[in-house]
Amino acid sequence: MTPASQKATNVTWQEGLVSRQDRYQILRQKGATIWFTGLSGSGKSTIAIALERALFRRGKLSYRLDGDNVRLGINKNLGFSEADRTENIRRIGEVAKLFGDAGTISLSAFISPYAADRDEVRRLHEDADLRFVFGLGASPPTEAERRDPKGLYKRARAGEIRNFTGIDDPYEAPANPEIHLRTDRLTVKEEVSAIIGYLERHGIIESGQPDESPSRAGGSVSAERAERGGSAGDAERSADLGDSERRAATGDAG
Repeated sequence: MTPASQKATNVTWQEGLVSRQDRYQILRQKGATIWFTGLSGSGKSTIAIALERALFRRGKLSYRLDGDNVRLGINKNLGFSEADRTENIRRIGEVAKLFGDAGTISLSAFISPYAADRDEVRRLHEDADLRFVFGLGASPPTEAERRDPKGLYKRARAGEIRNFTGIDDPYEAPANPEIHLRTDRLTVKEEVSAIIGYLERHGIIESGQPDESPSRAGGSVSAERAERGGSAGDAERSADLGDSERRAATGDAG
């Protein structure tokens, strides 16, 4: 991906009176982006949902950027051509960078099939002195297609969907991701525990046990709603129980 050109020439970055370090200090964490990439059905969204909940329990501020969700808003004018996919990832990279500057841990779950696009997002973060971590959903393509949570592989093979990654559009896996997700071998709980350990070892969050009282992190209404049903509830139950069933959430429109 070629870096976007700056069209407006009469703009400058405006500094405020609250620094990034001020925000980090009050939040007791560092801003960062965990970027989950992989085929549809590889487990990216499932892990991101469960990780968001685990961080919430520890009183850590994170926000999940999901492929489907952003296409209902900021990227609603984009399709799935190569150019639109590139712009989709560029915009989300910029959003994630802003979250990081605010001290939030961004959990981005996107197919993001093109290596050049992902590399540009990493560069955006590195230039801003923000941590960026690749998490690769490395389940075998046959397993991802077997899950097929929205029936997209079936429709793509029937010719009903064009430009579908893994069928008639390529996926370029990152060569050296910091985190490998093997949801065909490990439970959601095991995957989330490994990611939490990585964040602790690299100083992004403080070490410590989760606070089981959601009120410390700002109330329990949304958490209780997630527990009652939907993909967030499914992911959390899988993370809590550590069962052998590997679920794949539905948000995969990267």
